[in-house]
Amino acid sequence: MVGGGQLARMTHEAGIPLGIRFKLLSDTPQDSAAQVVGDVVVGDYRDPDTLRAFARGCDVITFDHEHVPTDLLRQLEADGVPVRPGPDALVHAQDKGVMRERLDALGVPCPRHRIVEDPADVAAFAAEGAAAFAAEDDGFPVVLKTVRGGYDGKGVWVVRSAADPKAAEPFKAGVPVLAEEKVDFARELAANVVRSPHGQAVAYPVVESVQVDGVCDTVIAPAPGLAEEAAVAAQEMALRIAHELGVVGHLAVELFETRDGRVLVNELAMRPHNSGHWTQDGAVTSQFANHVRAVLDLPLGDPRPRAEWTVMANVLGGDYPDMYSAYLHCMARDPQLKIHMYGKDVKPGRKVGHVNTYGDDLADVRERAAHAAGYLRGTITE
Repeated sequence: MVGGGQLARMTHEAGIPLGIRFKLLSDTPQDSAAQVVGDVVVGDYRDPDTLRAFARGCDVITFDHEHVPTDLLRQLEADGVPVRPGPDALVHAQDKGVMRERLDALGVPCPRHRIVEDPADVAAFAAEGAAAFAAEDDGFPVVLKTVRGGYDGKGVWVVRSAADPKAAEPFKAGVPVLAEEKVDFARELAANVVRSPHGQAVAYPVVESVQVDGVCDTVIAPAPGLAEEAAVAAQEMALRIAHELGVVGHLAVELFETRDGRVLVNELAMRPHNSGHWTQDGAVTSQFANHVRAVLDLPLGDPRPRAEWTVMANVLGGDYPDMYSAYLHCMARDPQLKIHMYGKDVKPGRKVGHVNTYGDDLADVRERAAHAAGYLRGTITE
């Protein structure tokens, strides 16, 4: 697995019961997965010699991030190393411009968008939107995204007028910039699916993802109040995208549910995803276990939920001085609580762990998750 973050850590955990020998290419020995995996190579995944040397002897290569250059992955394939997902699929998670162009060709509903060249072009894009919808305003705000490299709100700017100084910021990165309409959405959803090399695929329940400052805070499975017809349509769309793009492994399709009842594709992620962490304790087969099965071309496991409701809450930022005492409080208060910490240094806003709760009463399940995450973060003290 290329990448040493928490996704690799939890994927390794899922492979242990199957006796899978895991090899890790990590940036540093302190990375989350490097702390627990036995066979760790420390090196730069962008270096061709490092990557090819790492891949020797591996039956298959997979990832906990989408940043490995596609030309290097094609070199691995030329060496006879299976890469899953492959570069032709992975580029759609690496490059937002490529992703939007392909989804347009497939007829998948997306926000209005196009590549822009400079702030004047941003203003023209906004005006086009105002004209197309006969709007009384000037078409702002507009969302600008660098086509590569953005994550957890980074590489994204909301520009509120033609004179907004932020309109010039994205163009300083030296990569193409994608302009999108700022969708008036009621909430964010995610459809998680897993697909194997021979085309078997499974779909998890569609979930609601609650974002705070551009970072996932809470995931509710299944999405409350989502009509069955809409949920099935979102699952079918995600399965179709996985098939058409040739995805192998886990695919997360991040969605906007608009106030007028539409569902639009926001982003794609081709790896285990934060919106699927609830499956560790809330599904018959977790996203991590099914990702391992998929990349090894093993039969996929049952994705159905174990309880009526499961809630995942991220533990972000704070700095609790005595984590053992925090565990004592949280575990005593809620014996059903599942805590997953990543062994990461605490930084403001950084994901350092998550908790899962489950049960039949959604309000109770949500309160338990919020309390535990807040207590572990140090923002709740009783």
